[in-house]
Amino acid sequence: MQTNRISGSTTIVELMRMFPDGRATALMGRLGWPCAHCGARGHEALSLAAKRHGNPPQAVIARFRALAGPGPSEAEFAAAATRHKVARDPIETWKRSAARYGA
Repeated sequence: MQTNRISGSTTIVELMRMFPDGRATALMGRLGWPCAHCGARGHEALSLAAKRHGNPPQAVIARFRALAGPGPSEAEFAAAATRHKVARDPIETWKRSAARYGA
């Protein structure tokens, strides 16, 4: 598997397809992201999801790349799970996203 293909512009659906064994979905769950069940997963980029949920994008990208091997260590996971700011209200965020995409 080519983990260099995973970048900030990789969509949530692409990640789920890269790891059909559920590793990407499990990592999203550990990060507290409901992205695997969100209607925006087809077009939402990994870096946008990280920002939307208040996680550092570069650390998150590195953790998803680590899934190609043994997976992220607990220290690496902790770095990706760090929330630098309070995430926006998810309902308001969804409304803005829905309006942007004409839903």
